[in-house]
This record gives sequence, structure tokens and C-alpha cells, in this order.
Amino acid sequence: MATEPPVDVRLLLGLSPEQFPRHIAIIMDGNGRWAEGQGQPRLFGHQSGAKNVRVIVTHCAKLKIEALTLFCFSTENWKRPSHEIDFLMDLYVQYLIAERKTIMDNDVRFLHIGRRTGLSDAVLAEMDRTVEMSRKNKGLQLCLALNYGSRDEIIDAVRRIARDALDGKIKPEEIDESTVSNSLYTAGLPDPDLLIRTANERRLSNFLLWQMSYAEIHVCKKLWPEFTPEDLDAAIQDFASRERRFGDVSAPGAERTR
Repeated sequence: MATEPPVDVRLLLGLSPEQFPRHIAIIMDGNGRWAEGQGQPRLFGHQSGAKNVRVIVTHCAKLKIEALTLFCFSTENWKRPSHEIDFLMDLYVQYLIAERKTIMDNDVRFLHIGRRTGLSDAVLAEMDRTVEMSRKNKGLQLCLALNYGSRDEIIDAVRRIARDALDGKIKPEEIDESTVSNSLYTAGLPDPDLLIRTANERRLSNFLLWQMSYAEIHVCKKLWPEFTPEDLDAAIQDFASRERRFGDVSAPGAERTR
């Protein structure tokens, strides 16, 4: 008996492939508040949030999203209590080990953005191992922003460009947008088309400031552990309903009227 071909889940949203964002960025807010609402400690919320990452990553892979960047730990998060930081670092190690099968089964390429300095040897070792084993995968590019701050990223990019200028590799007048973009941690990735932030928060929080110049922003009232594939679908449909003009009077390709 012949098996039916798998259903393209994108068709279920009633959108054409061109209407989907290429790159989705998510600020996963509300783990601690969710746990407190359940009468549990904040650390329980982080565990639940990590479990939800698998659900959303798998859904994005099925939707054939090109890239997904998740804001996991900012450079400002080092201000948190030491026991919470230690727990989070252990959680990242466990996640990187536990999710390798999901990553490989879904043809996901794993990437990291952020400074390596400050991360433990255990985190770096498991992170590098996951990057290497998934290097040849062709599907979703999953980018974890870990020990990440956008201002730090821009500073690092400026330093890199300055060194190249001192070495005579580039002239100052040759520096343009592509020079900066190619010097950022996200070099090679398309800029995010859609930013989703959970927990009804409305800040960028030092996240992908350069790359987010023309991203559409979708705020979800749900806390991150409650965020579902259906909520992601709703954000994508919201994105598809918007006219993106990029500073022009009409969207690219749209007929201009006087």
C-alpha cells in the first residue's frame, strides 16, 4: 500500500512560502514568573522553559524557517544570584547533550552567538561539540544567543574592523553596512524579519540591535513556558499581514499611486 506524502504544515496556515519570515528571533521571557504562578521556585520555570525550546525548534524546522535565534542568557544576566547562574549553566550543558538527537533528526544546524569569555569549560565543550556534529545539516539554523549583548557585539565588530584597517586590509572610506554586518557574530545569517517577545514585554533588551533595524515586532502575553506552536503560527500570520515598506511609501513590488 502506497504511503501518502507528508503534509506541508506551512499550507495549514494558508500562507505562501514567500509570506513566511526567513529568520525569527525570540526573547523568551517569563520563566520565573510562570514558576511563581505555579507555586514553584524560579529554577523550575527555567527547566520548563528549556523543555519548550524543543517544541518550538521542532515546529520551526517543520515550517522550513531558515533561521531561529533564541535569546538565552544576556551579558546583563550575570547580575543574577550565583545559584541561579550555576543552575542555568548546568541546564545549558544538559540541553546541549539531550537535544542532539532532536537537532540531527530535524536536520538542524546549531550555532552560537555571544562572547565565549565567562562561559564554563563544560558549556563551551558541549556547545562546540554540537556545532561541529551539526555543521553539515541543511535545515533550520538554530542560533543560541548565550552570554550575548548587542552593544558588546557591535564593539567587537568595530575592533575587528579597526584591526583590519590598521593592517591595511580595508580603507576607512570603504567601510559600509556590509562590512559591519559581516563583522558581527551573526555574519552569514539573514537579518531577523520577525521578533517575538513573550510575557507582554516590549523592550529590545540589548538584543540584535543592528540586525533588528527592520524586523516586525510581535508581543505575546503568554509566559515562555506557555508559548505554543499555535502561538508561533499566530505570530507568523501577524507578520504576513503587515506591509513592510523599508522606508519607502509602499512595499517593494507594490504598485505606486500618486
